[in-house]
Amino acid sequence: MPSILPVVIMLVVISIVGAIAIPFGAPQFLDRAVALELSFIMLAFLTYKGFRKALYACIPLAIIIMVGNSLASSHVEMMTTFSKPLNALMLIIGGYVLQGALIGTTILQLVRTRQGIVQNQKH
Repeated sequence: MPSILPVVIMLVVISIVGAIAIPFGAPQFLDRAVALELSFIMLAFLTYKGFRKALYACIPLAIIIMVGNSLASSHVEMMTTFSKPLNALMLIIGGYVLQGALIGTTILQLVRTRQGIVQNQKH
């Protein structure tokens, strides 16, 4: 259980940052923002419960978030100009820093899991 804790923590922190950021976002995207946050919450729950296959969804989801933020011209403008400082910080932290950390912790967990499997097969 302790080995999956970093991934679960990252997913929970991403969910918290997202929940804080939702009210500051564009109202027309509220449904998609809520769905996205629910997906992070569900991944955190499944990962915590030991469903290892949930880890494989973390990396593509994080990449999609990062690419989506990079392709949204309004997001890029906000992050480069800090026209809305709180929104810009939430985008940078939640959309890049935490997503990158999620990718890193997930890869580390997958490598550890794989090493454990290989070690068990040797014995």
